[in-house]
Amino acid sequence: MAIIIEQKPRYQVLPVGQEVIFAVAENTIVAEQAKVKFIAEVHIAQFNPPNVSNTENLVGTFKITPNNVGRGIFDLSQIIENFVSPDNLGSSLGDGSTYKGLNSKLYQHPIHLIDKYSQNDNALRWLKIQFGIEYLGADNTKPNDVAKAEGVSTNSSNFTLFNGYLKFSNILDYGGASNQNFGYDWQTRFLTDGTSKEFLTNAPTTQYANIDDYGTMAFFSPEILGNAQISRIRLLYYDSLGGGLSAVHVDKTLANGAWDLTANLGSTTGVRMLYFGCFPANLYNWEPTFINYVNTGQIQGGKIEIIGMDGSNAMTKTYTIHLNCPDLKQYKPIRLCWLNQWGVWDYFTFNKKSVRTISTQGSTYTQLAGTWNTETYKVHGYKGGKKSFRVNATERIRINTDYISEDFNTMLEEMINSPEVYMLDTYQSDITNSVLNNYVTPVRLVTSSFTEKTVANDKLIQYTFEIEKSKTLRTQAI
Repeated sequence: MAIIIEQKPRYQVLPVGQEVIFAVAENTIVAEQAKVKFIAEVHIAQFNPPNVSNTENLVGTFKITPNNVGRGIFDLSQIIENFVSPDNLGSSLGDGSTYKGLNSKLYQHPIHLIDKYSQNDNALRWLKIQFGIEYLGADNTKPNDVAKAEGVSTNSSNFTLFNGYLKFSNILDYGGASNQNFGYDWQTRFLTDGTSKEFLTNAPTTQYANIDDYGTMAFFSPEILGNAQISRIRLLYYDSLGGGLSAVHVDKTLANGAWDLTANLGSTTGVRMLYFGCFPANLYNWEPTFINYVNTGQIQGGKIEIIGMDGSNAMTKTYTIHLNCPDLKQYKPIRLCWLNQWGVWDYFTFNKKSVRTISTQGSTYTQLAGTWNTETYKVHGYKGGKKSFRVNATERIRINTDYISEDFNTMLEEMINSPEVYMLDTYQSDITNSVLNNYVTPVRLVTSSFTEKTVANDKLIQYTFEIEKSKTLRTQAI
């Protein structure tokens, strides 16, 4: 007697937003016993593959009755998606990430402000399942009770879950011995072993940012030593005329906030996730070459190229961040960041006209006109009539893009669909022990529809959105 896993996800790294289907079979017990149910004991761990021989990482036990052909089919997607969430703060794992050299173990900082690398805390987990079976009389000492059959179990492979979802346009493919396993081929697109591989974003490879804008890019980091992987990030600086200034390499080391390369998982297939602070303000936090170029005015209007490297070999596409020249009309830029399809962060700076509107809503009461609780009545002109007890203010901002290309349509559509959107402040001079709560402001997109524009239909492409700050400003109570 043995339980056979007849169907499982094709790829061992999978977004929790896809169907996670397992089909199991055990022909002898199902055919001969009564009150049979298949059992799935789901184990999820944060940092390493879980050990199914104990209950340390057991998150739930689920049972299902065999279907008409004697199979048990489990869809675990709605269960496992509860165990991943966005990374909003720089990680304190390992040596921790840093902000302007200050370690996250001592000073918490948003993930968007990191100096170099940051590990993932919440966006990725490990999954392993032990399948069993129960039936009436499985325990010889209790023939009238349903019990789990001892010694009849099978373990799944190790899977890595990340906080992403699939769109209907993402192609699933079949594989496996009987061509029954299906999944999304994350490996071809994201596993960093060739120059066509990508960071975890649907944003175009050419982006634009102001000189004081923060932002990160995230990527998968395979944990099999000896395999091709990103071991460093290469930064190439160019001036406003396109002339090369210099190249800087940031090694993926524990001291720089990354996973320790010596933390080998042996023969286990799996990946981890890393964030890298590659936008101008992140580099201005710590990188001396970039700081010098900014202070001497050499890189304004230029660009930064970001490439994932394995030693001297390029492992990813080249991503380019053009540094915007100052707007002569002096519009106040609004930079938004949001959770993208792959469970990490995308960014866009709205440089054109923005309109701020403050709306208030307060409680009122009628105040007596004079003093009644004194020896004599006194008339006070500031008293009496209808008064506001408290005024709560809500701020809305209408923002506009510059003229952009069609390449930005996908990322802006994801912004409309994102459950988490924030307004991100620019570089500031902070005191050493400041609480960094002024950089990230939660907002709600009031704009609820997105009409995709194209050059063929619209010639020039420009978008307008409206956002509302989620936090209400509470004024004094009377």
